[in-house]
Amino acid sequence: MKRLAFALGILALAVPLAVAQTSTWVPDKAHSEVDFSILHMSLSKVHGRFGNIGGSIVLNEADITKSTVNVTIDVTTVDTGVGPRDTDLKSANFFDVSNFPTATFTSTSVARDGSNLAVTGNLTLHGVTKPVVLQVEGPTGPVPGMDHKPHSGFAATTTISRTAFGIATKFPASVLGDDVKLTIDLDVVKQ
Repeated sequence: MKRLAFALGILALAVPLAVAQTSTWVPDKAHSEVDFSILHMSLSKVHGRFGNIGGSIVLNEADITKSTVNVTIDVTTVDTGVGPRDTDLKSANFFDVSNFPTATFTSTSVARDGSNLAVTGNLTLHGVTKPVVLQVEGPTGPVPGMDHKPHSGFAATTTISRTAFGIATKFPASVLGDDVKLTIDLDVVKQ
């Protein structure tokens, strides 16, 4: 009987430890964004951003490679600092936000890449889903935020082909480059 009580006591202590190995983090919308740059007229790069980043990261604290990422990007927030260009980017000529207002990234694997991470997943943009690999730095922190919750940071980069996602396919690469560099900065809050 003492052995059974002892075993149950150990099991009771182990359950909270197993549960505590994962935690859910969500983007702080005021401090998270996806930036992009693309070559224009083979001369210079145009830069822009998307805000209103949502989703979650389920962080496995015992083994970060068992973590998962699900992020939603509000494409309607596209901002290049030039109003008429932003209006055109929202039109059917480019992002067609009336039909495709969001983009999503869902991880399929997380691997260590030196001191960083390689997060492989599926990016759905403009109604097209393609695999991408994010080169990720982080997590940094956690530090207490103004909301008194733990905050951590991640920075990621990848390059995608705009034409592979069916975006602005009528423009040749000499007018609008095909490679789009994405830089993702996330300030995530522990839930």
